[in-house]
Amino acid sequence: MGRPSKGHATAADTPFVILVRPQLGENIGMAARAMLNCGLSRLRLVAPRDGWPNPSAQRAASGADVVLEDAAVFDTVAEAVADLQHVVATSARNRELSQRIVTARHAAGEMRAWIDGGDRVGILFGPERTGLTNDDMVLADTALSIPLNPQFSSLNIAQAVLLVAYEWAMVAETTPADRLSDYAVRPATKEEMQNLFDHLERALDQSGFLRNKAAKPAMVQNLRAFLQRATMTEQEVRTFHGVIKYLGKGKHSEE
Repeated sequence: MGRPSKGHATAADTPFVILVRPQLGENIGMAARAMLNCGLSRLRLVAPRDGWPNPSAQRAASGADVVLEDAAVFDTVAEAVADLQHVVATSARNRELSQRIVTARHAAGEMRAWIDGGDRVGILFGPERTGLTNDDMVLADTALSIPLNPQFSSLNIAQAVLLVAYEWAMVAETTPADRLSDYAVRPATKEEMQNLFDHLERALDQSGFLRNKAAKPAMVQNLRAFLQRATMTEQEVRTFHGVIKYLGKGKHSEE
């Protein structure tokens, strides 16, 4: 069978997250939650200290049950990576190993390319207290390091999973960097903004605010530039028209 189309991503299009000798069920559950937030669901566990399944993991997963239910358990790291073509190992420490080291962002792009080429990819995360050993690291072809405060770069396993998973998700993210909230009406058109400018200028003329003819052009330009920067919605333009109209009626008595 062929690979799924890009428009219909499945679990087969994602890397395996491999937690090596995790100690706390809560951290496994929080890691699963972080994974699913970023579109990952393939979890492998290597010799979890408190056994598996773990009720604490279930509670901490906050609904990411599909990740935990499908998790596979292995006795050794070698067994957990045996069927993979590429393995990326996360480590915050320098080791006496000659390995290629990349950032999470760079690794995410490479993993996308490997998986698009049909390869199976895994990401190793070490136990909370000690991290991965050299024996674990040598089973990987790439080391991943997250550049953090050199005086304090301690992450728990769920935090590390979230950072790496987030970079994975961002490689294919198409959300605009700047947009209106989903509940906002559409942005105002240039014609609507022009009508608002004209209405405001007429009102300011009538009020005497623009009586200085020499200064008027610059004042009008500054006001237009200010309103243009506001990136108003069509609802906001209508409201502003109402404000101008109301103020133009003059002083109103208190009810």
